[in-house]
Order: sequence, then C-alpha cells, then structure tokens
Amino acid sequence: MSEKQQIRTMAFAAICQAAHLVQQVARSGQCDEDQLRETLNGILNTDPKTPEEVFPPAMLREGYRAIVEQLGNSSTPKNAELTRYVVSLVALERKLAGRRDVLNMLGERINQVKRQLHHFELLDEPVLANLASIYSELISPIGPRIQVAGTPLYLQQPLVQHKVRALLLAGIRATVLWRQVGGRRRHILFARRKMVEAARHTLNHL
Repeated sequence: MSEKQQIRTMAFAAICQAAHLVQQVARSGQCDEDQLRETLNGILNTDPKTPEEVFPPAMLREGYRAIVEQLGNSSTPKNAELTRYVVSLVALERKLAGRRDVLNMLGERINQVKRQLHHFELLDEPVLANLASIYSELISPIGPRIQVAGTPLYLQQPLVQHKVRALLLAGIRATVLWRQVGGRRRHILFARRKMVEAARHTLNHL
C-alpha cells in the first residue's frame, strides 16, 4: 500500500470523524472530549510539516471505522446521515476553494482564535463560540447549507450549536487537507476498495 494512499485515507478519515462527532453532539449533546479537542486542533494547525500533524491518525479511530463501514461491503447498515454530511462538506469546500477573499478572511479569523488561546482553553465556550462564528459567518453563506439533524432539546442549546458549527469547520479543514494530498470526489466512487484497505490496515495498528 502506497504512502500516498495512506495519507489520503487519513485525511478522508478526518472528514468522516468530524461528521461522526457532529452527529453525536447533535443527537446526544456530547461526544468524546479527546476526539473533540484533537479534531478542533486541526483547524489551528495551519502550517504543518506533515499531514499527520494536522490530524494524528491515532485520534481518528472513529473516522477510519466509518470508512470501513460506509465504503466497505460489510453487512453493517449504512449511516446515510453521516454520508450526507461528508458529501456536503466536500461540496462546500469546493465552493470555498474558489473564494480567495473568504480564504484570506478565514486565515485572519483563525489567527484571532490562536491569540484567544493565550487566555482560554480550546474547549472553553468563548473559543468554541468563536470557531462556530467563523463557520456561520464565512463558510455557511457560500452554500450549500448543511442541514444538521438531531435532538431538538440539544440543538436548541447554544453550547451544542457552537460545538456542531466548530466541528463543521474542522470538517472543512479536513476536506482542504484531503484535496491538498490529492483527494478527489472520484476516489470515493472508484477507489473505495483501496481506501477501505488502508483504513483497515491503520485500525489494526492503532
């Protein structure tokens, strides 16, 4: 298995993991804190030396598992909602790629968050609210809008809304990385077997 395939699968696993966490938070109001922290950290790693620095594979277990379950030939029922989030993130990132003005503002706003971390922790509400506002003000208006399904009781809570939008922003960051390492929409259709093999290989070594 080529290193290129492994890196591309890692980046796609990060997209799937962000989508998985969006689904968890929207349904139950919470998710694994370590996974949340590592996934959101990827947004702030804007000048990595390697792709693995952005989303460490060891923290992407749920993302790799989603690849195996969603793209593999297993009898496990497919998660249509998760697939919709992933496809929507890929489509939204394509829109973003053509907007140099938004990309410039995105860089400025992410630098603001980095400065904010001198005073707060990443998962503190002011930081989550800032990340959420970057998504809702810069990314979401580009369209297509991602409709998040979940439990109304939780989705009405501001902190849950912040987490969901911050995770969608992380999903966009993962999609940008996926494109940078050669990921294309056709790979989801025509290179499924290789992606599943790479995901299984990584899961066996985590």
